[in-house]
Amino acid sequence: MHDLIIRGGTLVDGTGKASLTADVAVKDGLVVEVGKMTEQAKRTIDAGGLLVTPGWVDIHTHYDGQVSWDPYMSPSSWHGVTTAVMGNCGVGFAPAHTHQREWMMELMEGVEDIPGAVLSEGVKWEWESFPEYLDAVAKTPRIMDIGAQIPHGALRVFVMGERGANREAASPDDIRSMAALAKEAISAGALGFTSSRTFVHRTKRGAAVPTLGADAQELITIARAIGETGKGVLQLISDWDDIDAEFNLVRDVTRASGRPLSYTLLQHDFLPERWRELLRRTDVARSEGMDIKAQVACRGIGMIHGLECSMQPFFLTASYQNVAHLPLAERVRELKNPLLRERILKEALIAPDNRRLESITQHFHKYFPIYQSANYEPQPEDSISGIAARQGLPVAEVAYDMMLQEEGRQKFYFPLYNYTENNLDVVREMMTHPATLLGLGDAGAHCGYICDASYPTYLIKHWARERTRGAKLPIEFLVHAQTQRNARALGMFDRGALVPGMKADINIIDFEKLDLTAPQVVHDLPAGGRRLVQHAKGYVATLVNGLVVMQEGETTGALPGKLVRSAQA
Repeated sequence: MHDLIIRGGTLVDGTGKASLTADVAVKDGLVVEVGKMTEQAKRTIDAGGLLVTPGWVDIHTHYDGQVSWDPYMSPSSWHGVTTAVMGNCGVGFAPAHTHQREWMMELMEGVEDIPGAVLSEGVKWEWESFPEYLDAVAKTPRIMDIGAQIPHGALRVFVMGERGANREAASPDDIRSMAALAKEAISAGALGFTSSRTFVHRTKRGAAVPTLGADAQELITIARAIGETGKGVLQLISDWDDIDAEFNLVRDVTRASGRPLSYTLLQHDFLPERWRELLRRTDVARSEGMDIKAQVACRGIGMIHGLECSMQPFFLTASYQNVAHLPLAERVRELKNPLLRERILKEALIAPDNRRLESITQHFHKYFPIYQSANYEPQPEDSISGIAARQGLPVAEVAYDMMLQEEGRQKFYFPLYNYTENNLDVVREMMTHPATLLGLGDAGAHCGYICDASYPTYLIKHWARERTRGAKLPIEFLVHAQTQRNARALGMFDRGALVPGMKADINIIDFEKLDLTAPQVVHDLPAGGRRLVQHAKGYVATLVNGLVVMQEGETTGALPGKLVRSAQA
């Protein structure tokens, strides 16, 4: 007798094939039969009128710390994710000598906006080496499967100490040690190796990450050692300011390792066509046999701004900084003072000497107020600039006054990347390119200004059902992209499709009711830490390893998730 039969659902099986009405039988945590069944089972779920899909595979998260304290892996578990991969962008918590723990937490606080107090209270340091970290992760039951990658930043500082943190050149012995430890990590079960080469990533103290500008030979030697295992993937983020040198490095690293590599792909306002050149070079490299792909987002990569968040248009002004420490209600009272308002608006006229910060504080044409729900493809006239033009008022004044609405809880969507007024279909082009992977949700990180762990839910509801500003996408393509395609790209061949023999990681979805709540700030992290979250509606049930772990948005208490060690058969 089967353990479970899910009957009569519209099956979108993750392979990209056309959907059909079918039953799905589960036994011992695996899909064992798909089709029309007359057999009985220990449990039956009626999925008539519902979608049945594989569980989502999120390949770009930063749960490296949260995995220590949260077996329910929220918010990803709210959004149908059944496998999450952490350790991206070259940052994480292992390997780490005991005396380096504080530095590691400062690095994560700066790069990924995870409050230091949260990490100090929440992370249970039970390791120094990366294999020991994997063992610590493996021994804790959790709601979903989790995979880890070894981060270059932690590895470099583990081997080189302060020299590594200060971005000094690695010696041949340093490089050999890093390569050996990376190889050891992959052999122990790490899914990959990741690195950061972006100026944007900074420690809490404002220093550049240890890996920025690391010599090509350092990366090539590490990659070659990983390639000797015949397992593992490579992932990096770069500014691409010297596109020739950086992409040549990507080619050299991929060639040396013989392993798949993926990089973060963004569209910048100031270089709106460079992403196409990166994909063109990727196509050329792939035609030469290199497995290179780009990780892309399913909507404009945006920040959530407001007084409850880490940023808003006036957060850098000296007069605002004088009241920034106050509790929200007191701060709102002070900000309503006409004299303080006048000072802040005057100071805000001075643009910061940093292109990224300037855009955050000056580009009101990309500030969109969020009301009952967030619109991630808004019209230009819905921006603060558009509202100010209709009202005939200075745009900064309109922004200031709107920020104080809802007792200071008004929030704004600010699409920093992948959103230009003259090309609103950039995201669709990226998503449908054959050499891209869907990721970049950054679940577990950017607690005060990004709320993109909801990507999987948004992907289905928006692109398959709601989109009005351009063509939709077939649901079969969308499901495949965030299940089987992502799983295979990370070397996980035992999941991502509802076919016999695969893991029974399953979502049962009421497609017409699938929706997102507006982003909200909660204080539910260790030490009362703050984070932005967004809940989902429409998930009838989520199964991991054949067990129902979420039902109608609530956890069942089942914790069948495991550590994914290395590539799966």
